[in-house]
Amino acid sequence: MNSTGTLNLAWANSLINGLAAAGMRHLVISPGSRSTPIVLAGDRHPQITTHVQIDERCAAFFALGLARHRGQPVAVVATSGSAPTHWYPAVVEANHARIPLILLSADRPPGLHARGANQTIDQNRLFGSHVRAFHDPGIAREGENALTAIQALAIQAAQEACQPEPGPVHINLPFNEPLLPDSAPPPTPSIAEPPSQPEPRQPSSTQIRKIAQQINSQPGLILCGPDQFADDFPEQVTALAKALNTPILADPLSNLRFGSHDRSQIFCRYDAFLRNREIDRPAWVIQFGRPPISKALQQFLTAQQSLLIPVTPYEEWPDPLYLSSEVIRSDPGAFCSALQRESVQAGAEHWIALFRELEQSADIRWPTEDEEPPFEGIIIRQLIDCLPDGCTLFSGNSQPIRQLDSWTGGAEKPLRIVANRGVSGIDGNISTLLGLAAASTRPVIGLIGDLALYHDMNGLLAAKELNATLIVFNNGGGAIFGHLPQSNLEQFEKYWLTPCNIEISKIADLYNLPFSQVTKSTQFKPALKRALIEKGVSLIEVVIDRKRSLAHHQAYWKEIKRYSANRLFSRE
Repeated sequence: MNSTGTLNLAWANSLINGLAAAGMRHLVISPGSRSTPIVLAGDRHPQITTHVQIDERCAAFFALGLARHRGQPVAVVATSGSAPTHWYPAVVEANHARIPLILLSADRPPGLHARGANQTIDQNRLFGSHVRAFHDPGIAREGENALTAIQALAIQAAQEACQPEPGPVHINLPFNEPLLPDSAPPPTPSIAEPPSQPEPRQPSSTQIRKIAQQINSQPGLILCGPDQFADDFPEQVTALAKALNTPILADPLSNLRFGSHDRSQIFCRYDAFLRNREIDRPAWVIQFGRPPISKALQQFLTAQQSLLIPVTPYEEWPDPLYLSSEVIRSDPGAFCSALQRESVQAGAEHWIALFRELEQSADIRWPTEDEEPPFEGIIIRQLIDCLPDGCTLFSGNSQPIRQLDSWTGGAEKPLRIVANRGVSGIDGNISTLLGLAAASTRPVIGLIGDLALYHDMNGLLAAKELNATLIVFNNGGGAIFGHLPQSNLEQFEKYWLTPCNIEISKIADLYNLPFSQVTKSTQFKPALKRALIEKGVSLIEVVIDRKRSLAHHQAYWKEIKRYSANRLFSRE
């Protein structure tokens, strides 16, 4: 090698080439000096698409959105010092949501550590237990063996990010100066095809026989919570439900509410009807995915103390209610097929008939469409009606995901709903949305709250190169706390509601985004239809009166209670 700079680039070339060989196709870059060799290597690689995000926190969530859409590892790179610490919220989310991220942090060489050198911190195991693996190969070394080793390490890291449980992997890369090469060695071609996917994890035959005996002819429930299920899972789980004559309570993030699969036993409005109706105790509950969003459903399960059977291929225990005595370690679809082969006797018809009555009682087209100011239930229905087939709807946390849980219903049109529910933060929502948009060829729509907009305004800098629609429910702060006991405290507005009082139209002006403000329900559909055909990222503000919204929700739950009593109790 002619110089340290040329050696650094050759080293980084081999690293990026190994990541590409393992299936990585996107590299998200925040500017910095020490990371120069990695940036140059990524820019030169013919299979890598680079994205520049100035803010490191935005960059990490943008990468998370890319990786969530593609299901393939995406790398994010930053310079040394405090820069990679800004990745922390996205790393935590990727860990708990099982998103494959490759974290490439540039670093000062070991000789500059603990000597007061500028922009130098201890980056060793920076993310602790939140990563699947940590690697620090040391400074770039000469020789073919060294280049082969760093390439092999990259392939290993990419596979660690995907298997057996997807998540983030951190590679710390110290570089000596100079950082620029005297001459650029040619990029090395990819050496292999991406690794094949492992076979689905099969359930224990002993466990399957035991479960078949426990649930035989007994009334039960199938819960499908938030998760990224395989494409064929909807057909597999609905076939099982049909065989057992059992209701499926489908969380919006299970992506079972929409699609061409059999939805005759899928129920979406349980958050409403489980608040008010005493239902006989189900003998058993099979849970796929993470625990559901609905607090009413969780309270129902806690009160019933039914046998809970969580099914997951991962080494977790998805039961915060302490209702299970064992977890079935299996691919969900493989479990459904195996249980069906046991020829379990179906439950009684009256059990699922009860849920059909309750679902119908909760399907109230209320209030009227001309509601002023807008009510979330009406806006959600209009949103679902207008969304094109095959689009992705990204939901913020707090109120938006709960509004989707309550009001989407279901339909045959194929829709994909996603959210950052790993740790349910309101940070990085815009950047995640735009990362999804960067990876998608179909429309991408986001629904977030005003505080989530405030938390990630920097992410809108990426909007100028992408197409998406961002809908903001502006309810004057943390309106979700209005549903909680804290709302009765004298200090509620100061410490919990925390309205930021920002004019959203000025945010749109700052980032040069097409903007609409909706103050009546009848204004929303026209605004959304314009946004869906508009180039770039459009911003729609929906002004919500939080007190009126809370009153509408309470009146809705009261109406369901009355309606259910008239339809069901009268027959007893």
